[in-house]
Amino acid sequence: MNPKELTDLSRLCIHTITLKPWNIEEAAKKFSAAGVKGITVWRDTLEGRNIKQTGKMLRDYDLTIVSLCRGGFFPAKDPGKRKLAIDDNKKAINEAAELETSMIVLVCGADPSQPLEDSRKQIRDGIAAILPEATAAGVRLAIEPLHPMYADTRSAINTLAQANDVAEALNSPMVGVAIDVYHLWWDPMLDKEIKRCGANGNLMAFHICDWKVPTSDLLLDRALMGEGCIDVKQVRSWVEAAGFTGFNEVEIFSTAHWKENQADFLKKIIVAYREHS
Repeated sequence: MNPKELTDLSRLCIHTITLKPWNIEEAAKKFSAAGVKGITVWRDTLEGRNIKQTGKMLRDYDLTIVSLCRGGFFPAKDPGKRKLAIDDNKKAINEAAELETSMIVLVCGADPSQPLEDSRKQIRDGIAAILPEATAAGVRLAIEPLHPMYADTRSAINTLAQANDVAEALNSPMVGVAIDVYHLWWDPMLDKEIKRCGANGNLMAFHICDWKVPTSDLLLDRALMGEGCIDVKQVRSWVEAAGFTGFNEVEIFSTAHWKENQADFLKKIIVAYREHS
């Protein structure tokens, strides 16, 4: 990677959750002023707002709305809960269309009261159930595999191979995968599976952060790139070799970083992105 690429922010996207203390208006203003070009919007930031007007506000700040986060959570032993999940995902599709973004990230869910394979089948069925609405709205569905430590309740899709299997089974250009280094860095098959999803045109999103050593909280102690043990540059080289030309999305859940001055944290993100991504 040459020095120009190291300083180029044209493919830097930041999730609203990364700077959680800021509302979406402040985040948009500060991201734009710092030269950030992309934003992924978490649904909670849209509460009480006119979504269409919020989308226009983001574009007025010259921000590409990379995706809406998040849909999913399909599995449940109770059929009534599964129906509620389908309804909420259809609502998310409508929100994405109003926001004028073309992608929703799916955190697929799991129900610990049933076998993982039952949850995986319900995930496939759930995505199939919302696919007609997503297709009509022009909204792609990116399946994000989560680290196995979340297999109890957050996701029964825990490897990129499993995400690829679901995407290929559904066989739609509107369904693909989101690769998050925090969840997949440990997988010895990662390079092979990235090539697989690239060959099939399924690679839709790339999320970056780092794994702190030691980590104090499995959910809320993510690190800035360069603070931990993930070779983000290597994984980025794999996704780019597979044909990915989209945004590099900084997604960090961190109680420690949320306590910082967020303007200072944004500066740290940009430095870390330039030096370690």
